[in-house]
Amino acid sequence: MCGIAGVLGLGNDIDDAARHHVRDMAARLHHRGPDARGFVDEARVSAANTRLAVMDLSQAANLPMWSPDGKVALVYNGEVTNFRELRRDHGLDRTWTFRTSGDSEVLLALYDRFGIDFVGKLTGMFAFCLVDLRAQKAWLVRDFFGIRPLFFLATETQLWFGSEIKSLIGAPGFDATLDHEGLWDYFTLAYIPGDHTPFQSVRELQGSELIEVDLSSGAWERRPYYELQYRPDHRWTEREAADALYWQMRDSVRRNLQSDARLGLTLSGGYDTSTILALARDLQPDAEIHTWSIRMGEASYDESSYQQLMARHCRTEHHEITVGPRDVVDAFVEHMAYLDEPSGNGAAVPSYILAREATKHDTVLLSGEGGDETFNAYETHVASKVRRLYRGLVPSPVRKLAHFTAHHLPVRHRKLSFDFLAKRFTEGAERDVVDAHLYWRHTFSEADKRRLMPDLAGTRPTWQSFQPIYDAMPGADPLDRISAIDIRTYFIADLMVKNDRTFMAHSIEGRFPYMDRLLLEFMQTIPPHLRIKGLRRRHMQKQAMKRLMPKAIQNRGNFGLEMPHSTWFAHELRDFAESWLTRDRIAALGFVDPDVALRLWDEHLSRKVDHGRGLWSLLNLVVWHELFVRGQSWRSHLRA
Repeated sequence: MCGIAGVLGLGNDIDDAARHHVRDMAARLHHRGPDARGFVDEARVSAANTRLAVMDLSQAANLPMWSPDGKVALVYNGEVTNFRELRRDHGLDRTWTFRTSGDSEVLLALYDRFGIDFVGKLTGMFAFCLVDLRAQKAWLVRDFFGIRPLFFLATETQLWFGSEIKSLIGAPGFDATLDHEGLWDYFTLAYIPGDHTPFQSVRELQGSELIEVDLSSGAWERRPYYELQYRPDHRWTEREAADALYWQMRDSVRRNLQSDARLGLTLSGGYDTSTILALARDLQPDAEIHTWSIRMGEASYDESSYQQLMARHCRTEHHEITVGPRDVVDAFVEHMAYLDEPSGNGAAVPSYILAREATKHDTVLLSGEGGDETFNAYETHVASKVRRLYRGLVPSPVRKLAHFTAHHLPVRHRKLSFDFLAKRFTEGAERDVVDAHLYWRHTFSEADKRRLMPDLAGTRPTWQSFQPIYDAMPGADPLDRISAIDIRTYFIADLMVKNDRTFMAHSIEGRFPYMDRLLLEFMQTIPPHLRIKGLRRRHMQKQAMKRLMPKAIQNRGNFGLEMPHSTWFAHELRDFAESWLTRDRIAALGFVDPDVALRLWDEHLSRKVDHGRGLWSLLNLVVWHELFVRGQSWRSHLRA
């Protein structure tokens, strides 16, 4: 895994000032690639590549990488997991003299054979700039599901790009004006969706997108190269589908275990990471496997018993890292300097702490992210199915009574408490499919946001920006359509921001076997009624894996890694939060009413309303704003 950055001249040559800034961009991405650094310097291209050596640790595999004639350059961040199969199946050794044994050079050989269309043959994760000096063309490409990041900034004469937002700060054309539409959505979702970033001037290339640049004319085009396609095969029997899925999962894990650097696994104790571990042990029965777990210092959030059970079952070298409020306070500002954008994901700080410990032994960590999307394990997926039954079978007066009763239940600060679930479901069930899907997860409601951000009150409701994804799949089952929403939004903009930035801050490559293209495409052939059978989530995954799983893991429910900020805000995190959530700092945002924000804080402390997730999002935004806008002190919080 690596960091990439650079600038493409749009019909103009690159000047020395721009080349100097590219060197600075590379320095800012040192944590993404501490093992080597290289550059491309051509008339209309200046690019940098920092390298984290994972496949083929020799200097011959350093990046950027050039074709033998010196006319095609690859500036690359990624791990293509089927590179060996592609090299073999397309007979590339007959037409290309390989100097390396990793995946990077295979991409150059594929381009030589197929042109840029080779991208559709890949699986794994990647973000790259490929420059063809013969054709005077360049391409910026992001992988199918947005696992590896790629940001860009366009002016009339230049197109800047980088693996992280911080690499683009100060580039010609950069403007620190806030993107209010993206931040409006942030307060609903706890992440910034789509191609938005906190800055108006910086955009994010989406999964399955590329930008093609004509270096001679300066013309450039951004377009998709791949689409999610759910094509259920109703010939599947449950047993046949489960057996085939087992081998697909096993093969995905096999491909993702390829590494010449030290490799370990995250282990949350949930079903997804446990499945990966079970398959890894089956594939490597005698290997030394290190597992890394977070133990939350709050009883209702503690999964350590499941983690330890699975580690014993698979005979791993297990590392347990306890995270309490003091650990969160100590790591918070530093972790934000690496995130580059506010994130309300309560697992981001624990993930940062885990990676800090894991880097002492491992360079690669396999993670279970993407399993909920691939196997339909989210509560909202079942809730969408229940919503149809609820609205069809329960009369409106009874639903209104249920809604009234739920909203008068006492507030508890436990994870997924009954009062929280009852309030969310009864309210969301009265909404349209997409609106309901987001409402069940919302941080602040649209009404809360209008009070919190009165100057932005005319902004369209957040759910409307997701409707086009749903509408783009006419005739598909609603489960498939909301699955596509999650893959195109939540997975990219929340889960991968958390995983990529917190892992790479410590020079660790995260890998995600559940979002390997071949596995996801296989799952898209299994009909929805088998993926969620009755009300049983991840049904096919559990049927496929029961041969390897301990009963206690096989029978447990979904339980994602989260932080108990609602409880800690009232106790251990109170002083820390109040030191940042001051009237002055909230007002400095320029669009949040400090009186309303502080009233929400008081309501939370008095247990009138559980605003924990919303206040966590606000805290993250305030700290981010102080580091990247108001104080511009982010550099001082990066480790040397």
